[in-house]
Amino acid sequence: MAERPLPFEPNRKRPKAAKSTPGRPALASASVQQRPATAIPEVVSQRMIRRMAAFCGIPTLLGLLTFPASYGLIRQGLELPVVATVAVTMGFFGLGVLGLSYGLLSASWDTERPGGRWGWTEFRLNWGRLRESWRQRGS
Repeated sequence: MAERPLPFEPNRKRPKAAKSTPGRPALASASVQQRPATAIPEVVSQRMIRRMAAFCGIPTLLGLLTFPASYGLIRQGLELPVVATVAVTMGFFGLGVLGLSYGLLSASWDTERPGGRWGWTEFRLNWGRLRESWRQRGS
């Protein structure tokens, strides 16, 4: 699958700014292309928010429900170690934090394509774009 440039992705090669001298301001050249807006389109932003809410919200809600569930089990006579309740709660909250990142990266960044249900293909593509961006900035 060929990668198309995204409308909000920065240009790979930016034109050099015109030099100015102390007495003269730099004149904008007509041949220099204007840089596209880097704002995320509304449809992509809404898609990201929905996915982050699902992938973060469900584990976080389960983490919050762990305490009442543990209390209910203890009230029924089951001896539950406190460490088990804390570990399960921390696990769910940790999944919630990971879900934020996965929800963001698993959303399709293409305005015309909604992407898959679980977003694994989009996650791999967007993770590759993110790593490439890090490499370009590092060198």
